[in-house]
Amino acid sequence: MAEAYIVDAVRTAGGRRGGRLAGVHPVDLGAATLDAIADRNDFDAAAIEDVITGCVMQGGEQSGDVGRNSVLASKLPDSIPSVSIDRQCGSSQQSIQFAAQGIMSGTQDMVLAHGIESMTRVPMGSTFKLFKDAGLGINKSERLEQAYPGVQFSQFMGAEMLVKKHGFNRDDLDAFALESHQKAISATESGAFENEIVAVKVETPEGDEMHKVDEGIRFDASMESIGGVKVLQEGGAITAANASQICDGSSAVLVCSEQALKDHGLTPRAKIVNLTVTAGDPVIMLEEPLFATDRALKRAGMNIGDIDLYEVNEAFAPVPLAWLKHTGADRSKINVHGGAIALGHPLGASGTKLMATLLNAMENRGSKFGLQTMCEGGGQANVTIIERLN
Repeated sequence: MAEAYIVDAVRTAGGRRGGRLAGVHPVDLGAATLDAIADRNDFDAAAIEDVITGCVMQGGEQSGDVGRNSVLASKLPDSIPSVSIDRQCGSSQQSIQFAAQGIMSGTQDMVLAHGIESMTRVPMGSTFKLFKDAGLGINKSERLEQAYPGVQFSQFMGAEMLVKKHGFNRDDLDAFALESHQKAISATESGAFENEIVAVKVETPEGDEMHKVDEGIRFDASMESIGGVKVLQEGGAITAANASQICDGSSAVLVCSEQALKDHGLTPRAKIVNLTVTAGDPVIMLEEPLFATDRALKRAGMNIGDIDLYEVNEAFAPVPLAWLKHTGADRSKINVHGGAIALGHPLGASGTKLMATLLNAMENRGSKFGLQTMCEGGGQANVTIIERLN
């Protein structure tokens, strides 16, 4: 089987809801990272055979194949096709895996995995709510109701279930949230994000500026400030401060075959070692990364000690905490530059975003193997294992 290589990975700095990226149309936001891949790498962009774009809220400004629209708005040739996919929060991690599968199958040589989500302009849940309010139905069918009678599939409820099942408390979650901000602050101040962030021009009251610092980082975060945020439900432990931030962003990863590397004189930064996707309990929903990681490591012939760095999406603090507890992984190796609690979780863009951060962190530290995983709606999870090269 052919090998799949990562040549480059980029992301925009996150924008808070209603923040610095709020004035940027999601199509243009998506085009920014496509342009960056073309600008940063010396090759004929017409050789890209597909752009696979993750996006969760595919309505309004993100409708009509938002990935294709981003290609048309970018400097890439119009001859490059694109498809937009939705595996909930794992959408653009699945984009990476679909891109790699195209390479490994021998049917393609150069594919861009891509992700877009403007949670300001196309709010979370808006596609469901607008159709429901218009009397056009909901996504829970009669047969699904029979299978799960009276069940409300809710990530917030799943997060609380995870807290109770794994024996965490509010202080555990808040302490992890504080660590996320502290690591993100350190990464920002040390310049660790400079190679992965694509600057985006934004309008401000003071004039046009380049957005290149993650807007969600709380540089004054403390246990007191995090602990002062109200819980989302009475008797619960989940708060807005120990959950991922609503975020606007875009990201992209260039995946190539060995033949494409030779043809275009490209140097790979990493090789993809394993691609895994699994599904489990759709009610607790957020626990599946634990079991997906088990399967991925087994298929790769590895154990958790072989992995140097991990990116486990911080949808809610109990997810990476439960993952650490289950796998026995070293806490000092997880989300070393901070995670979605500090940096934001732009839904469909998070998979390729995390890969950009993981790859750069591995290069900064001289790490060999990295693992990325995230929880996804419906009780699903993707795991991608990479090996750093050079």
